[in-house]
Amino acid sequence: MKKLFKILAFIIFTLLLISFFLYAFGYGYIFKAVKTTYLTGHKTAFIDDYPYFDNHTIEKSKSIQQWSLKEDYNQVKATSKLDSLNDELETAAFLIIKNDSIWFEKYYYGYDAKSKTNSFSMAKSVVTALMYKAIQDGYLENIDQPVSHFFPQFNSRLSLGDLASMSSGLNWNENYYNPFASTARAYFDENIREQVLELEVVKKPGEEFKYLSGNTQLLGMVIEKATGKTLSEYLSKSFWKPLGMNDDGLWQLDSEKSGMEKAYCCISSNARNFAKFGKLFINYGEWNKKQLIDSSFIAQASNPRFKETPYYGYGFWLSDYRNKDIFYMRGVLGQYVIMIPEDDLVIVRLGRKLIRPENDNKHYKDFYMYIDEAYKMLENAS
Repeated sequence: MKKLFKILAFIIFTLLLISFFLYAFGYGYIFKAVKTTYLTGHKTAFIDDYPYFDNHTIEKSKSIQQWSLKEDYNQVKATSKLDSLNDELETAAFLIIKNDSIWFEKYYYGYDAKSKTNSFSMAKSVVTALMYKAIQDGYLENIDQPVSHFFPQFNSRLSLGDLASMSSGLNWNENYYNPFASTARAYFDENIREQVLELEVVKKPGEEFKYLSGNTQLLGMVIEKATGKTLSEYLSKSFWKPLGMNDDGLWQLDSEKSGMEKAYCCISSNARNFAKFGKLFINYGEWNKKQLIDSSFIAQASNPRFKETPYYGYGFWLSDYRNKDIFYMRGVLGQYVIMIPEDDLVIVRLGRKLIRPENDNKHYKDFYMYIDEAYKMLENAS
C-alpha cells in the first residue's frame, strides 16, 4: 500500500511539474487542445467543434434567398464510386450547382441542409474577398498597401497582397499536428493577436509562395482595424446578408475576452451557404444583377501570382485539371467549394476526411475524384 502511494504521489508530482512548465513557457493552451480533441474522441480539430469555442455570429438578412432546384434535381443518382468515396471519407454534404440551381444534393452521416460544419481554411478565401471588398469600400488603398500602415512593427515591404498570396516571409510554423507549432497555438490559445504581433519577417516578402495560416490571420487583423468592425460584422454586411444566407453563421474566436476571429479558418455554416460563395465568385462578383465585389478582384484572385507556383492565386487554389480553368476554396479535412467557370459549375463537399496528395502534388487526390464523378453524373444526364 505504501509503495502504491509513492507511485501515485510521483505521478501527481510529475503531472504538476509538467503543467507548471507548460504554463510557464506559454503552452498552457495544450490542456484545452487535449480536452477539445482527445477527450472527445478525436486526434485533431474536427468539423463539429464550434460548440467548444467562443463564436461571433454572422448575422443573416431578414430576406432569405433560397436556392432554386433544377427540373431534373436529384434525378441522376450519385455514381457508385462517388457514394463509396463519400462513405470512406465520411462526407457530410455533396452538392453540384449547375448554372443558377442545385442539380444534385446529398447528405451523409446524419447531416442535412441546415447542419453547420467547420470551413477550416476555406475561410482564407472569404477573408481575401473581404480584403478586396474593403479596398472597394475605401477602407484599404490597394493590395500593395504596406501592412505597417496598420501595424508599424512589421517590415515596410510587407504588403496586403503578400499576405493574401502567401508570400509574406513571416516566421510562422505551419504544422497541424505539432502541439508546439504556431497553428496549434492559434487554434487553442486565447489571444491570437498577441501571437501574430510577435511574428517577424525573416525572408523578403513578395518573392515566393509559402502557405502560412498566420498570413491570413494578420490580414484579418488589418481588415478589422481598417474597417472598425469585427470580421463577422463586416462579412455579414458585405456578403452574408446580400447573398440571402439561409441562417446565421458562426466564426470561431480565440476567446470571448479577446474577441478576435480565427481569420485563417473556422467559419461554421452549411453546404448551401458555402455554395453561394462559389456562385458569387464564378459570376465574378455579381449576385442578382448587383456587383457585390468588383470583377477585376476575382480575376486577379483566381490567377497565379508566381509563375513557379501556378497552383495558388490570392486566397484561392488553382488547377487546370481536365484542361479547364478551376479555382477553389479548400479546408484541411477536404472541405471544398470548386468553381469551374467554363461549365458554370460549382461543386461543394464538406466532411471529416480526405486523401493526402501524392508525389508532392499540391492538390489532394479526392479533389480530382470529386470532379471526375461529378462530370460522369452530368454525362449520364445527357
